[in-house]
Amino acid sequence: MSDVIVAGVGMIPFTKPGASAPYHEMGTEATRLALADAGLGYETIQQAYVGYVYGDSTCGQRALYHVGMTGIPIVNVNNNCSTGSTALFMARQMIASGALDCVLAVGFEQMKPGALGSVYTDRPSAFEEFDAAADQLIDAPGIPLALRYFGGAGLSHMKKYGTPLDAFAKVRAKASRHARNNPLALFRKELTADDVMNDQVIWPGVMTRLMACPPTCGGAAAVLVSERFADKHGLGKEVRIAAQAMTTDTPSTFQAGDMMQLVGYDMAKEAASRVYESAGVGPDDLDVVELHDCFAHNELITYEALGLCGEGEAGKFINDGDNTYGGRIVTNPSGGLLSKGHPLGATGLAQCYELTRQLRGTAGSTQVEGAKVALQHNLGLGGACVVTLYKRH
Repeated sequence: MSDVIVAGVGMIPFTKPGASAPYHEMGTEATRLALADAGLGYETIQQAYVGYVYGDSTCGQRALYHVGMTGIPIVNVNNNCSTGSTALFMARQMIASGALDCVLAVGFEQMKPGALGSVYTDRPSAFEEFDAAADQLIDAPGIPLALRYFGGAGLSHMKKYGTPLDAFAKVRAKASRHARNNPLALFRKELTADDVMNDQVIWPGVMTRLMACPPTCGGAAAVLVSERFADKHGLGKEVRIAAQAMTTDTPSTFQAGDMMQLVGYDMAKEAASRVYESAGVGPDDLDVVELHDCFAHNELITYEALGLCGEGEAGKFINDGDNTYGGRIVTNPSGGLLSKGHPLGATGLAQCYELTRQLRGTAGSTQVEGAKVALQHNLGLGGACVVTLYKRH
């Protein structure tokens, strides 16, 4: 299978719940931006994958019908926080297989304030087994679901490797420094590690409020094409998806007895391993990474899962400045989910937007100089993980 070309990307500024346009308008606008970036009309799109988590069935049609009604297949995608990259994964597969030449992936989310929770309370939750495992591993009554999972994973790392709490604060401060330069980010105020440490405590000894990403509304999209389509239409071919892998949970998720495994450490490690092998590169070849920092704790453990540093070495990786400009691998130049925001269905495609611009050299004040190889990591509990490797041609 040949590489797939990222012909166009689009993203709208992320906002707080209640401050955004309705979901369908966000999806429409992100799609129009991606098409304009590619220099294509909607009539060239042969199929579309539309990602969102909080919404009724066929919200994808509701959004895309305002761009055009061409009768193409529109597939609605819901895969928790990895929804956007799952849509991207499905779109890439269609082109890589030779079945289609021009496919749209779009994601959006119109969220409510507050911690995530179940919508359907009259039936078993998809997280029942995860909750039961977490109950066996940590004692955190009253802590909301997502905070308990990822805070527990951070606590596991602290106990294993002696990682101090301020390591997570340094991750959050780094995110704010990066987001300061991103006009599409939700939070652009620069913070120090002390600011993060002194913020409201939501789990004593484990997490302050600023270590968690905020609920966010937004939309993003990407147009993927084959090389023959790009040649036929005179499109740019600078950025390609050179490898991609999607994984779901294995028995180790529940059997390892470790909160890090419960939140997808092994999923991420396996997906990254497949991508590196397929693309013929390793972590040392990466210039820039956008990874799933829904909590500062998850960014820290993901450094190790992706091989950016060795196991137990994330604290040193952070202290040495190897996760930012001037270091080994710039992580989350966009500000990540912690500062940019996390509209679930749009997140994976917003990562694609950032990395595509990085490899084009058009990322403006967030630009990583000379970026040629980029990695994307997008994780959803329940679970699914998508890792994508992009190369500049």
